[in-house]
Amino acid sequence: MDNHPGYDGDVEDEANWRCQHCGDDFQDEADAYLRDWCIFNFHFADCLKVQLSSPPKSGHVPRSSSSVTPIFNFRFVVILLAFYFVMVGARNVVFAEESAEVELLRAQAEKQKDFNKRLLVTLGRVSELGNSLKLELGPVYNDTQSLQTVTDNAARLLNELQKQTRPLEGKADEERTIRDGPTAVGVQSYLSSLKRAEDKLSKLKSTNFRVNQEAMTELGNLLNYGRQQLRSLFESLLQEDVKAIEPLQFITKQFSFPSIPQSKISELAALAGFISVNQPRTGYQDSAPSARVYADVRGSYLNSSLQNLATASISTSKKKSLDSIYRQGTSGIGTYANAIEGIFLAEWRNITLIFARDTWSTIFEHTTHQAIVEFSKTLRELGVQIKSNITTDCFLAYEIVGIANLLAVRIDSQTGQLKQPLVDAVKPVRDIAKGSIGELLDDIRRRMGAMITIPNDGAALPITTEVMSRLQTLVLYPQPLSSILTSLGDGNWSSSASANGSTTSLPSTKSFDVGADGNQLLAHYVSDTIEMLLSNLESLAKRLVRSKAVHGVFMANNVAIVDRMIRSSEIQSLFNSTNTPNKVESWRKKATGTYLDAWREPCAALMDVQYTNRGARPPSGSNAIDSAAIVKSLNSKDKDALKEKFKSFNLSFDALSSKHKEMSPSMEREVRSQLARDIQAMIEPLYARFWDRYHEVDKGRGKYVRYDKGSLSAQLSSMG
Repeated sequence: MDNHPGYDGDVEDEANWRCQHCGDDFQDEADAYLRDWCIFNFHFADCLKVQLSSPPKSGHVPRSSSSVTPIFNFRFVVILLAFYFVMVGARNVVFAEESAEVELLRAQAEKQKDFNKRLLVTLGRVSELGNSLKLELGPVYNDTQSLQTVTDNAARLLNELQKQTRPLEGKADEERTIRDGPTAVGVQSYLSSLKRAEDKLSKLKSTNFRVNQEAMTELGNLLNYGRQQLRSLFESLLQEDVKAIEPLQFITKQFSFPSIPQSKISELAALAGFISVNQPRTGYQDSAPSARVYADVRGSYLNSSLQNLATASISTSKKKSLDSIYRQGTSGIGTYANAIEGIFLAEWRNITLIFARDTWSTIFEHTTHQAIVEFSKTLRELGVQIKSNITTDCFLAYEIVGIANLLAVRIDSQTGQLKQPLVDAVKPVRDIAKGSIGELLDDIRRRMGAMITIPNDGAALPITTEVMSRLQTLVLYPQPLSSILTSLGDGNWSSSASANGSTTSLPSTKSFDVGADGNQLLAHYVSDTIEMLLSNLESLAKRLVRSKAVHGVFMANNVAIVDRMIRSSEIQSLFNSTNTPNKVESWRKKATGTYLDAWREPCAALMDVQYTNRGARPPSGSNAIDSAAIVKSLNSKDKDALKEKFKSFNLSFDALSSKHKEMSPSMEREVRSQLARDIQAMIEPLYARFWDRYHEVDKGRGKYVRYDKGSLSAQLSSMG
């Protein structure tokens, strides 16, 4: 600033100066902006004069020529001029806009002051007016609020009264529909009308208004009438399919037992669901009417359909001969059980499609009740028949127990029901079957004890065949017998309680053997029965027979029958894991030994005494034996002894051979051949040796030596 030619003032007071070029005064810092423009304009004019080499104005002190360098050319001068004029114009525009805005703001400030003054005056007047109105209108406002509350309460009361009387709307239409019946208006429409009537009745009951009591009574009676109509329709629909069927046709042709047609199932389900709603189910008598109706109607159908098979089961179980053993499958009880299973399962499917799940078991149990009662009655009648012929008809009891148990398991596996009722139905027959285990053994003891004679020819007793036939039939029922024998316990059938036919004796510790195998118990029972049979036969023979030959043949024949019937039946497979075959073999050997004891007499006659210290030892081997030399060496006393031996042998052999031939027809085939082989094996070697040494004592006359080796062998061979 101090070098500026237009500066007029002190350097210290830079803010107060006058431009000598334009004459403007700048008093303070607020005018610094205008001062800067003035300095620029002056400097620009100074530069312009130097550029154009024009003389300076008077009164203005130019800068020295050394400080201004003529570096501007003409183009630059033009640019500077243009910039100058633009800046000047912009400054003037800005000044004009700012001045206008300032004036506008001043005018608005004045207006606001006037407005504020008027507003304060107005507020004062309004406040005074409000206070006066509050004093005058306060009581009126309070009365108005009370009236509004009363009005609202009255409106709500009217609205509530309208709601309470609304259920009665359409009552006439519902009554007309219900009175017409489901057949006329359709089941679904009828059910919808009943549901609407129930809703109306429920709403009326919730009001607890005395004025609605008559309407509630009418609706209640109307609903009862409607439900009665539904029950009648439900029963009539069920009655359309209750014609008794012949189950045997479905069993033989392997057809499925008929169910209620699918076209009726949905309708019956809808009816049952509506009738059963809000009904207690604490017991059958208190159960839903639909359940009782269904159980009564369908129960009669089941019972009537099975009646013929129940009668046939009794008639087919009766025997023409009292002594004949019951043969498996003879009775119609198996067909009866198959029919029960098929028709019960078909009925279960009906129930599951019609009724709610929580009622299935109760309805199924009561629907089948009549049929199960008839089944139980049939089994009791069969039980009476079995008990009167326990030794021959006990197998029917085993068959019934097995069939009934299997029936209960099959139905329970598919429905989860009726296992206990079916088990209870067969319980009387099961008790009879359980008692028969000891009764069969008792029958053997009783009959053996009553015998006073046995055949003279040693023939087997009929009881042996009968007992083995029983056992052959017995093993055909492994499942029921396994269950019965397990309940008795291993060996308990041989106890005195079992022998007396008691079924109420306390079980032994063997009864609680949880690891008992039913088939093994059955094998033990059969083995014990065979052992007891043979033991009693042995005791009988010892008591009644003195001849060992007859005794031996008698026991051999009975053992042969036992062995043959074991091998020709399922008993053989049952004995694979037991030692019963060994026991039978030991009995056979014992019988053979008893018979051969009678042949020891001729064998004893063939025994001789040789003295080795008297001369040379006789050469071994038959070819080297010289009978003449041996006989010649004997004295007369020894020769007479040899003659007596041959004579004794002849008498004993001829007697035993004759007796053997007499008993031969009564011998079992295998017994005859086996005894012949055993006799030949015992007699022939002894006689051949004796004959080789001493046959010359007779000198070929045949007086003492009746048989040579060939004729004796032929005689022995003819015994078989």
